[in-house]
Amino acid sequence: MSTPAVPSVLFVCVHNAGRSQMAAAFLTHLAGDKVQVRSAGSAPADTVNPAVVEALKEVGIDISAETPKVLTVEAVQASDVVITMGCGDACPYFPGKRYLDWKLDDPAGQGVEAVRPIRDEIERRIRGLLAELGIEATS
Repeated sequence: MSTPAVPSVLFVCVHNAGRSQMAAAFLTHLAGDKVQVRSAGSAPADTVNPAVVEALKEVGIDISAETPKVLTVEAVQASDVVITMGCGDACPYFPGKRYLDWKLDDPAGQGVEAVRPIRDEIERRIRGLLAELGIEATS
């Protein structure tokens, strides 16, 4: 399977308020326009988790303007890589897509102290994903 000129990655979790938002923010931050980034939730929350916003602000990434988005079939179909983070059976499956399931603690209801290790693990995995895609991180 050939890699498109600009691969697209979709991050999915249940609420699109924590893990998938952090992952999308890190990928956007580290890849710039070399990757098309989407995130969505099977049952999106009303707002992004404030502790997640704070934890990312500590590493120079501002997602305060982001809002959780609903997962659509179109978003999955338009993505080359779909990374699920605990959305269970709610994630639609399409043949020919590359799926990764990242087991990560859910930051919902946690303070910023509990979010930091999740944030750092997500950054590590994003850097690994960029290496797999053959894309050099910008920072």
